Amino acid sequence: MGRLLSIDYGRRRCGIAVTDTLRIVASGLATVDTSRLVAFVKDYVAREPVDAIIVGYPTTMRGEESDSMRYIRPGIGQLRKALPGMEIIFFDERFTSAIAHRAMLDGGMKKMARRDKAIVDEISATIILNDYLQSRQYNSLP
Repeated sequence: MGRLLSIDYGRRRCGIAVTDTLRIVASGLATVDTSRLVAFVKDYVAREPVDAIIVGYPTTMRGEESDSMRYIRPGIGQLRKALPGMEIIFFDERFTSAIAHRAMLDGGMKKMARRDKAIVDEISATIILNDYLQSRQYNSLP
């Protein structure tokens, strides 16, 4: 069984998280510049078995697609072209940044560290992946 990898896609940088090989726990992996995302993921997939990529799907409070999808779709399109056999799944990412900030506060992280948006992005990717692992969408797979 291969790992699952998640991406919290942003205009400037992307947070990336990955599961262990048994898909029990998600952990933050890295934060990379968006311009280097495809190269980073291709390199990681070449070294580690990855069965699917979970991408945060930003929605509004009404459940409608967020405006940020206009730059996410082309970026993920490049990833699909680079990894044609890879399953890429969009998964609801509502509130992940707020939850990431709360986790940082609860964990006692210092104020200066909490301002580092790269850390927030990586934690958000981890939250997206953990939420996906606990979802009906994942648990209904064969």
